[in-house]
Amino acid sequence: MHRTLRTAIAGAVTAAALAVGGTAHATPAGPGVSGRVISQTTANGTDYILREVTIPPGQATGWHYHDGPLYGVVEQGTLSHYDSTCGTDGVYRTGDTIQEPAGVGYVHIGRNLGDTPLVLVVLYVLPHGSPFSQDAPNPGCSFE
Repeated sequence: MHRTLRTAIAGAVTAAALAVGGTAHATPAGPGVSGRVISQTTANGTDYILREVTIPPGQATGWHYHDGPLYGVVEQGTLSHYDSTCGTDGVYRTGDTIQEPAGVGYVHIGRNLGDTPLVLVVLYVLPHGSPFSQDAPNPGCSFE
């Protein structure tokens, strides 16, 4: 099923890119975390960006939030996801999908607690020109 979702997301972004045009570009990632833009387009003031994100074993995304919703598929590894209460709000394994709501009210962190790289394919739906994420301070959790 995750391949089907990935194919559907990639198809939607590619179709929008062909209809509207646009260029892909990457922004710097946090230490140990890398990202690669697969496809990007803008339509009606919204950026649709399909990106592959890799988090090495023992690493994390850092505390952040997004200006628009995010939809992802775990391609490899396990994502341990925490919200601003320092509690886990999900553990996602290969093939699982994840959705993150938009806004400063949803500060969170993704961690790779496993021993293999974590690879996510993520669709960002952002107001035009917004960064992939906005940094946020640690809400007081002892693990980051």
